[in-house]
Amino acid sequence: MRSGRTGLRRVRKARHSAASHFGKALFSQPRSRYGRAMPAASAADLLTWYDRHRRALPWRALPGETPDPYRVWLSEVMLQQTTVTAVKPYFEMFLTLFPSVAALAAAPEEAVMSAWAGLGYYSRARNLHACAKSVASAGGFPDTEDGLRKLPGIGAYTAGAIAAIAFDRPAAAVDGNVERVMSRLHAIETPLPAARAQIRLFTQALVPDRRPGDFAQALMDLGATLCTPKRPACALCPWMLPCRARAEGLQETFPRKVKKEKGILRKGAAFVALRAGDEAVLLRTRPPEGLLGAMAEPPTSEWLPDYDPAKGLLDAPLDARWKRLPGVVKHGFTHFPLELTVFLARVAADTKPPEGMRFTPRDALETEPLPGAMKKVLAHALTGPVPVVAPKPVPVREPDLATIPEPEPPPRRGPIPKLASSRPSDLARIVKKAPKPIRTR
Repeated sequence: MRSGRTGLRRVRKARHSAASHFGKALFSQPRSRYGRAMPAASAADLLTWYDRHRRALPWRALPGETPDPYRVWLSEVMLQQTTVTAVKPYFEMFLTLFPSVAALAAAPEEAVMSAWAGLGYYSRARNLHACAKSVASAGGFPDTEDGLRKLPGIGAYTAGAIAAIAFDRPAAAVDGNVERVMSRLHAIETPLPAARAQIRLFTQALVPDRRPGDFAQALMDLGATLCTPKRPACALCPWMLPCRARAEGLQETFPRKVKKEKGILRKGAAFVALRAGDEAVLLRTRPPEGLLGAMAEPPTSEWLPDYDPAKGLLDAPLDARWKRLPGVVKHGFTHFPLELTVFLARVAADTKPPEGMRFTPRDALETEPLPGAMKKVLAHALTGPVPVVAPKPVPVREPDLATIPEPEPPPRRGPIPKLASSRPSDLARIVKKAPKPIRTR
């Protein structure tokens, strides 16, 4: 009996020590808003579900395979604020162009930026290249969270994901999917981003010593496939019973978020100059720092809320007969929307590009690191704005003349019978034979 009490005291002491580090709320038994006790979430239940329903992704190692740190790192950087569907073709293209971290480190920055063009958030590409150089010079990736955090472009989430998935470290990897799952599981009222520290503690408390990499990927899959922002499939969730948000019927209201204010609209002008002969396009490279850093673009003006497109020619990069195209190019950035008025000009074949600019043949534009906004500008100038087509009225189908039947001829009336005589006696005899009308009251 004494040994049993001693063991119980040890368990309580250990839980008290952990609670003082992570917070008592993490280790108290979950209860619904009505005070009913609920079962605790189990990593084992989630891993059992994951073994059956794991997603097949090109960067994931198959069961029994050793994960490749390069593939894990590359995919995690690409997946930052980008969907899996958008990342897949870029990931496969990067593996073809840069099959190893050493190959990526040895590539020129222009090649990396060009391959990244269209994926957005271009500072990731610059950090990716810088990180590859650092890893290649060190001979490999660090295998701890602290070591990974020291690399360019690797934050808390990416370091945790690489440490757990590639090196099987018991690290918490908290992305947007995991934030949603944990916010609902514990019905966290604190809105994001203030709740992230608490969510990280909840996640870390659940990470198992065995298969921490699979656990990290299982949490991501759960948020991506079942615990979705709208209409979550709670009936299929392995954590349906311990989920407080489900018990309260408030799944879609978590995580709590502070409403973001929309950015102020900015306007500007873009100038597309076509050189006679080869139809080369005038381009320049943006400064390495800041928005769209080191990306290519046709020359543009400043982007300002009060920019007047009517005065756009004052910002033209060279003297030419500029034509203002109808419509505007619209593009949304993270913090503000943008509208660009496009000016088009054709210049002589011997025109020299201004300093810091270049003419790129149209058939070589694919090699330029053009961001999405500038691709829209070129499409607007080279192919014309997309016309707004009014919906066509439903046509009234005319009948086929060949199928119209001939009108039936009017009934032929026979000749009026002639009376034998017009004497009164004959008329009286005819009238007498006619049927009598039926009288009604």
